[in-house]
Amino acid sequence: MTPAEIRVLEQVEALADELVGFTRALVRIPTVNPPGDCYAECADLIRDQLCKFGYQVELLAADGLAEHTPEHPRINVVGSLGSGGPVLHFNGHYDVVPPGSGWTIDPFSADVRDGRIFGRGTCDQKAGIAASIYAVEAVRRAGVELKGSVEQSATPDEESGGFAGVGWLCDSGWIARDRQRYVVMTEPLDPERVCIGHRGVYWFELTTIGRVGHGSMPGLAVNAAEQMARLIRSFDARLKPALAERVSTAPVEPPQARRPTLNLNSIHAGQPLGGWQTPAVPDRCTAIFDRRFIHEESFEAVRAEIVRVLDGEGVAYELKDLMRVDPLLGSSESELARVAAGAIRDALSVEPSFIVSPGTYDQKHVVRRAGIHECIAYGPGRLVLAHQPDEYVAIDDLVASAKVMALLTLRLIGD
Repeated sequence: MTPAEIRVLEQVEALADELVGFTRALVRIPTVNPPGDCYAECADLIRDQLCKFGYQVELLAADGLAEHTPEHPRINVVGSLGSGGPVLHFNGHYDVVPPGSGWTIDPFSADVRDGRIFGRGTCDQKAGIAASIYAVEAVRRAGVELKGSVEQSATPDEESGGFAGVGWLCDSGWIARDRQRYVVMTEPLDPERVCIGHRGVYWFELTTIGRVGHGSMPGLAVNAAEQMARLIRSFDARLKPALAERVSTAPVEPPQARRPTLNLNSIHAGQPLGGWQTPAVPDRCTAIFDRRFIHEESFEAVRAEIVRVLDGEGVAYELKDLMRVDPLLGSSESELARVAAGAIRDALSVEPSFIVSPGTYDQKHVVRRAGIHECIAYGPGRLVLAHQPDEYVAIDDLVASAKVMALLTLRLIGD
């Protein structure tokens, strides 16, 4: 490494306490999605930090989208440092999934224990936002000049598809092929790995249609919940064994995610929970399913296979498409991927690997809406901790990833 690179990595170490403090401040803001709580507060915190570090910053509301409301505004933070090209853009999402059960600590306390920061969003992926900001700050404090520009964006709603976040920035021209050359999504895919793509996803809503009747005479009705149970058993018996036989050649991690999957996300029938009991047979039952598909499958074949199973049971149903994202696979030979791998090798003294994410993320928008193919995911979080109770990020991983991002920045747009 060059003297300037060594100096910058030393500066990352010197900034470690500040980096940890900012990560904890982000985690303490409960930006839970749904519904989109505390987005404006978190956006303000990130804006203020970027301004402190010399960025020109704009807060951009996702106007025109139904999810952007006065009660739950969708705010995108975009900061720019330097002038001219090429432009390196770091992106992270500040929304987090609901905490769920199983926590042994307050999920928004950002407690530090045994060298780890605990809390919802530490891994996925507020640590990534903090790491990219402080990586570039280390370059600035080390006095190293850049020949291009750095941008940082922090966006909402990635957990629900990213349409009011990175999708909106792409559609509005803020992220575009003629603006940025490189884009790094700071997702939690492990600090020794470069992510170059993701599996596909098909979310669908399935409703079984029965006939209402009195609960004391169910034989005179058709129970929609029992009809749904019949379809679920058919998925288990007919579809899931077929999926288990298919294996992708793409380097999806963890290895079990190289097979396509079907997950029942939610289900409801009959009277609302918590109310008075009513003796009625439910005439509608609605479930949400999550079908992940591999690069060797097409969406058309995925959907057709589901329809065949449904039609084979003789149950009245309605099928509604909720979201489709086709699989994406970039090249490990792209300039950005190669530079990132070299930065991992030199900053961390480990051999990097290239992987594909089991879940989709906002790379889909950058590549397909903005047309930028020099796009990877890299961040401090450990993939297996995402969305888990007692989620955490190791401080060593946080600092290590910031070093990689700093070195990557120097090698892409440094003098």
